[in-house]
Amino acid sequence: MSLPFAGFEHIVRPGEPLAPLTSLGIGGPAEYFAEPTSVNELVALIKLGRELDMPTRVIGGGSNVLVRDEGVAGLVIHLSAPDFCSLSVQGETIQSGGGCRLSHFISLAVREGFSGPEQLAGIPGTIGGALHGNTDSHGEDIGQWVQSATVLTGDGEIHTRQRSELNFAYRESSLSELVVLSADFSFHRSDRAALTKRLQKQWIIRNSSQPMSSEHSGYIFKNPGGLTADSLIEQAGLKGSRMGEVELYQRNANFFVAHPGATCADVLKLIEVCKSQVSSQLGVELEVGIDIW
Repeated sequence: MSLPFAGFEHIVRPGEPLAPLTSLGIGGPAEYFAEPTSVNELVALIKLGRELDMPTRVIGGGSNVLVRDEGVAGLVIHLSAPDFCSLSVQGETIQSGGGCRLSHFISLAVREGFSGPEQLAGIPGTIGGALHGNTDSHGEDIGQWVQSATVLTGDGEIHTRQRSELNFAYRESSLSELVVLSADFSFHRSDRAALTKRLQKQWIIRNSSQPMSSEHSGYIFKNPGGLTADSLIEQAGLKGSRMGEVELYQRNANFFVAHPGATCADVLKLIEVCKSQVSSQLGVELEVGIDIW
């Protein structure tokens, strides 16, 4: 282990591949990669990284991240330990760790008879990532149920943000801190059988309109002002277009499918083709909705 992370050898690894942790399955390695086992360990790691003036990023489910082919400089933290993935119910409230899978959160909500989250079925990622980007579907967004969120700043300080301090908009939120450690969500109850049927319906709809889970893919653009990026890309005559080993999914052109041998460069080139053609032909500027590292 290199000198910068002496004392953290048990959780920090140099040159760790990041592609397996992303939905697109491409990109280079992290200069340093860490999987802390507790909040205290995470805080100490972040404070050391700041002392070293080292860039620090957090990766969750990897569904909203495109890693460049040359990899990522600095430290990448993955919150996969049980301390970050807790999930429990207290009355009408779900308490969730930021590293908890969104799918587990949705399943628990439906079992408890909590209305709303079933509409998000089939969306990948973690609670932390969903809150950062205010994941939404069918008029429901995760931000509407948040009562409070506990965050960790880049300085290694922990704060709890109450509902009155939080702002949520289309695919964005005021939760811009480095880490969402946990959050409390409040719901109204509904008939469990009805919620289960809606959940199953959403799964059927999503499975029919997006790539299979066995395929490496990513949902790339935000939907601009009442339109869908998918329809705009199709109107521009780009449906099924391909760049290298990356192509637009036939059933929804806003999904980029990465075949074996695909590179980040392929994705970036296809992004530019979509943006330029939609802009020149339809006068609409597409905005990328993923983080490019």
